[in-house]
Amino acid sequence: MLDKFFTPASVAVVGASRTPGKVGHDILANLVAGGYEGEIIPVNPAGGTMFDRPVYARLTEYRGQIDQVVIAVPGQYVLDAIRDALGRKAKAIIVISAGFRETGEEGSRLQSEMADICRRGGARLLGPNCLGLINTEAKLNSSFAGGMPKAGSIAVFSQSGALCTAMLDLAGKRHIGLSKLISIGNKADLSEIDMLTALARDEQTKVIVGYLEDIVAGDEFIKAAEDASNRKPVIILKSGTTPAGQKAAASHTGVLTGADTAYGAAFKRSGVCRADTFDALFDYATAFNMQPLPMGDRILIITNAGGPGTMAADAVEKLGMQVTALDRNVSTALRSHLPAAASIANPIDVLGDAGPDRYVAALKAAQADDQVDAILILLTPQAMTRPKETALAIIEHMDGSKPVLASFMGGKDVMPGRRQLAAGGLPDYESPERAVAVLKAMREYAVWRDRPPQMVTRFPVNRRRVERIISRRQRTGKLQLGEVRAKNILKAYGFNILEGRLATTPGEAVEIAKFIGFPVAMKVVSPNIIHKTDLGGVRLDVASSQEVEDAYDLMMLRIWKQVPGALLEGVYIEKMADPGLEVIVGMTRNPQFGPMLMFGLGGIFVEVLKDVTFHLAPITEGEAVQMLKSTRSYEMLKGKRGHKEVDIAAIAVALQRISQLTTDFPQITELDINPMIVGEIGTEPVVADARMTLSPLKL
Repeated sequence: MLDKFFTPASVAVVGASRTPGKVGHDILANLVAGGYEGEIIPVNPAGGTMFDRPVYARLTEYRGQIDQVVIAVPGQYVLDAIRDALGRKAKAIIVISAGFRETGEEGSRLQSEMADICRRGGARLLGPNCLGLINTEAKLNSSFAGGMPKAGSIAVFSQSGALCTAMLDLAGKRHIGLSKLISIGNKADLSEIDMLTALARDEQTKVIVGYLEDIVAGDEFIKAAEDASNRKPVIILKSGTTPAGQKAAASHTGVLTGADTAYGAAFKRSGVCRADTFDALFDYATAFNMQPLPMGDRILIITNAGGPGTMAADAVEKLGMQVTALDRNVSTALRSHLPAAASIANPIDVLGDAGPDRYVAALKAAQADDQVDAILILLTPQAMTRPKETALAIIEHMDGSKPVLASFMGGKDVMPGRRQLAAGGLPDYESPERAVAVLKAMREYAVWRDRPPQMVTRFPVNRRRVERIISRRQRTGKLQLGEVRAKNILKAYGFNILEGRLATTPGEAVEIAKFIGFPVAMKVVSPNIIHKTDLGGVRLDVASSQEVEDAYDLMMLRIWKQVPGALLEGVYIEKMADPGLEVIVGMTRNPQFGPMLMFGLGGIFVEVLKDVTFHLAPITEGEAVQMLKSTRSYEMLKGKRGHKEVDIAAIAVALQRISQLTTDFPQITELDINPMIVGEIGTEPVVADARMTLSPLKL
């Protein structure tokens, strides 16, 4: 799809310069120095020669075929250069020049015009405001980066040119080979979606690494990222979260959902491994590139010092993995190869005077043990330690059956060993914690790759009823749906709504309460009041007619005093729900990625601890259950810490019903069920309170 970018037969540099340090000179120098074997065509109005090649005053003077044109001229000349490139039938255009969208309104207009000209001319555009690209296999360096990286199988794309150069520098420091490096700049045409699509099918690329500041086409990104992740690991560092779409809603769901949360949910849905730091990008990429994925989460640690072993074991357990013991038979066999003082438990402590032979014995035992899924080897520089020889011995005896990571801790004393590890394909990290974080990322990706087929359940619902309610509210401009109308919608989608009616007088409230049966709950209904409880607008367990009448009058009096001018529609009288665990489920619609579902426990868990989890809709049964398991309070749902076990499957069904409702009706921008009362297994959750927000009617 992007062959003319990655493997062009000819490259023209518009703005080629004879002055070292100028962008046009460095691009031309990189093409020549990199060993590119195609035709290189310098273009500069002064003519002459550069690097023993004729220089053309204008691109139109060259009569041969031009596949790729790199433009490095001042911004005001870029559009003319593009037109010349299209006139020579170029299909790949790289605009290095800056001064477009990043400069304001006029720059944005010129950038749009640039993209439109390329589109009409049948060419694809990379940039503007970019570093260029590199393809090590083709010895192509169409960039002004500081030289060509060594060839490898990690591809890098970045929205930031500066980050591209930093990645190149870090890759060189860590002796990491790259297949391709692409700076996508302002993304006037080619974007991260195109990069994911192309690199997913690139035979020279084993791991995809990316840096992004924004994602606009959320649905397309998820499709491209999921397709790429099904083929190979995708690791992305995301920065620059935007406040777009976080405006309204006083609902818990809207308050707790930020743009960064949405990106995290999108990455999780599509199998992307998210790096939280720049260093983590290559921490992850190195291991994914060099080692197999773990079959499980049972980690065995080999160390020559107790402290680092304990640090590693703590890190393993904190990240939810297992510090596994060796099989008894394997452990017995290993004992004969180690001193009596050595520990055969996990961590295996081969002692401070260990030479390569002890490490090899422990490694062989771990590789032979079916109870071990991954191995972490730690080394600290004691007086008798031989880091280089130990590294060589470990590399020689790795059998590739399970991932092996190392942390040779220290500075110059362990550097000879670290260099051997890098050369031998064994990822090495400065601390045990960094190595364990990588193992966690590898395991999460392996679980995602092995996930069962994604089947979204469709429940029988009364869609027409919801259409009528939403249409009526949008036509009248009443976009905030309080408890009564929100519950009507939820009931149409199969939620358990207790008997209830709206009362507009104390007498009517008494009659409704008698019909429903005592005790009842009473809640004020007003479009001006979101948090009813805070204003005294809720009474529970009202047990008699007199209590209903008194509560009605008192409630109205309090509200009028606290919110003068509030529109009071009445009081909702509802049957009291049986006791249970209060949870919150909801949805907020992200402008890039669509409906984001939320789950959390009520009370302090959401108010103070923010113990909530998010997932993009549509959602499967398995994904709904996993949402619940990912909260710190999941143990309470399971009936531990003094609580009775609740019906987890019923909560998962509720999440799936919200997923269906909000997928069916994009007009719903926010939905909050707070609380939903969940009982023991076999009981049906009850929607105690709910509200929704609709989008304005599009004319």
